[in-house]
Amino acid sequence: MRVEFDRETCIGMFQCVAEWDAFERDEDEGKADLADSEEREPDLFVREVPEDAEFDAKFAARTCPVDAIVIYDDDGEQLIP
Repeated sequence: MRVEFDRETCIGMFQCVAEWDAFERDEDEGKADLADSEEREPDLFVREVPEDAEFDAKFAARTCPVDAIVIYDDDGEQLIP
């Protein structure tokens, strides 16, 4: 499973931070950051989700009010949103 985070879309509500510890607050920019991620395109960050964090990652994606977080299964099929 992997997560893609569109930082440009993020509006800094930080609900993802409360749900999964891979997300961190960037108070200076009013955006979240996805720890241990790779920037694939400008402001698009990607990382693998460890098996023990899959539930938290899915919940973080579901709570994002602007759908800045997308979860994909191992076959590349979009699961959330």
